[in-house]
Order: sequence, then structure tokens, then C-alpha cells
Amino acid sequence: MSTTEQLFDYTLRSHPGAGEVPSDPTPTLPMAKALNAGLAAAMQADDKVLLMGEDIGQLGGVFRITEGLQDRFGPERVRDTPLAEAGIIGTAIGLALRGYRPVVEIQFDGFVWPGFDQITSQLAKMANRLPAHMSLPVVIRIPYGGHIGAVEHHQESPEAYFAHTPGLRVVSPSTPNDAYWMIQEAIASKDPVVFLEPKSRYWPKGQVDLVDGHVPMHTTRVARTGTEVTLVGHGAMVATLMQAAELAESEGTSCEVIDLRSISPIDWDPILTSVRKTGRLVIAQEASGFVSVGSEIAATVAEKAFYTMQAPPLRVSGFDIPFPVSKLEHLHLPDADRVLEAVDRALAY
Repeated sequence: MSTTEQLFDYTLRSHPGAGEVPSDPTPTLPMAKALNAGLAAAMQADDKVLLMGEDIGQLGGVFRITEGLQDRFGPERVRDTPLAEAGIIGTAIGLALRGYRPVVEIQFDGFVWPGFDQITSQLAKMANRLPAHMSLPVVIRIPYGGHIGAVEHHQESPEAYFAHTPGLRVVSPSTPNDAYWMIQEAIASKDPVVFLEPKSRYWPKGQVDLVDGHVPMHTTRVARTGTEVTLVGHGAMVATLMQAAELAESEGTSCEVIDLRSISPIDWDPILTSVRKTGRLVIAQEASGFVSVGSEIAATVAEKAFYTMQAPPLRVSGFDIPFPVSKLEHLHLPDADRVLEAVDRALAY
């Protein structure tokens, strides 16, 4: 177990907040502040943790996730970089090989593609070739998804590309509490982690349990219990599914909501248990539907829970087009009404 993994384990057991006992052990925070606190806790726990990215220093990043961290930990550990994603990720790989734990911020989802070769060809594969001799504990933070009315290349959902690449762990929190704990666990991992942050969820607040709030990063969460239809999603889509479930309940339909949390690997047991109970499955995602995470979930459930299904798995997704201009995003992204339409189809089958 590495120094950071030992420290993280110690933090979970007895010193939440990286050794600092907060005045309020259950503060209400937006996800942006929860991520900031999680990064600070990891940096305090291990001086080998460092941050890299465009404008993350004095500016604190476009979304202010790293605000104040350069003042606290210094410019050597919170490093502003040139606008060169391939260079940023390549440098992070080199630092990881020398014993550091770099956390890279990609400013927007659509900016990751210049560094895609480094992530999928090098970061994902190098340690696997020599597992006894090296590890690559690099975290790639990517704000992703829509709902913020941004321009081209600022609202994409690239999760399927990374989930398809063996050697990468891919996760996405949907709540501030998960964001706080999952970013620390991602940094503590000996494997590279693509950490997808749903940018539309940066500002809504939620309770963060700094003492007992940790759930293992690759654990699927039952966000709401129900009996008739299983709704599965990740990231920002979980809030949409919760809204749909509330509306369905007002109409007499009971929906169970499953928060995926981990996209690769997927914790299948809670999903299969739920589907075997309800007999119906609706998967929702912002990404396009063709060859997607939703496709994989539908296929696996059909394979492993076929005889308990009362209707085929149904997918609700973004359309199979490049992300549209901001004025049309409300037509492209799944909302509660589109989810409920799928629920009605599943019940009527």
C-alpha cells in the first residue's frame, strides 16, 4: 500500500478532512466547494500530490474548483500550465513515474481530445505492461456534460471513450458528498482515474458528511427505492431521474433510482437486484445513445436478468448528433418528461 493509500485509509478511519477536525462535521456545500475541500485534504495528507492545469493557480480554474489552493500549497504544487493538453498529460505521466501523484484539470470536456492519445495509448497501458515495476497514479479531472448554455466544445459527454479503454478507472459523482470522498479515493488509487465532474451540478448544495460519508468509489448507490421501474443514470442525470421518480410517484408509479457513480468498472449487483425486483429498466444519459454506457448496461441486464424482465431495457439519451448550439440544448438533453415517457412505455409493454 502506498503512502497516500495508507494516509487515506487512516483518514477514513479516524481523521476525516486529512487530519483537520472541522467545526461542522456535516456542512452543506456545493459540489465545487466539496471538490476543493477534497483536493485540499489529499494534498495535506501527502506532499507528493500536486495539481496541474490551465488557469488553476491564482484564477482557481474556470469553475473555481482549485480556488485558494495555490496560496495554501504554493505554485510548485498547484501549477499553471500552457494550453497544451497533450503536454500536460504527458508531463503528469512522467511525474507519476517518479513517485508523484499528479491531478490534471482539463478545462472543459471538449478540450480533452488533444490529450486523448496520451491518456488511451500511454497512461492506460504503461503500468499494465510492467505491473510489478510501475504504477501510474494520475487523476484526470474533466468537467463534462450540458445544462449550462455553453458554446461549442464546452458541453460534451466523452465517458464512453474512456470506459472502453482497458486500464482506466472512470467515475462520476452526482452529489457534493460523493465528490468530496471520491476525489480523495481517486488520488489514492494506484491506477489512473478519469474523474468526470458534471459541471451543471457544481452549484447545487448538499450535505457533506466529513466523518462517515465515505462510500467506496466503485460502488453503485440506490438513491431512491421503488418497486415498479428501475431508473439508472450517472452524474447530472441522477438529479433528472430523481425528479422523474417524484413525478411518477404523484401519478401512482413507484420508481427506483440507481446512481451508477462508477462507469468503469461498474458495480452490477445493485442494478441487477433492482431490475429483478421491478422487472423494468430505463437508462438515461446525456451522451449519445449509440455504442454508449447505456448500451452496455442494457446489454448486460438483458444477458443476466432476462427471465425476470417484463419489458425490454429502454434507453433515453442525447441524440446521435454533435452537441447542438446552446439555444437547442434543452431539446437534445434528456429531461424528466422524456424519462417518464420511457417509464410509460415500459409499464405498457
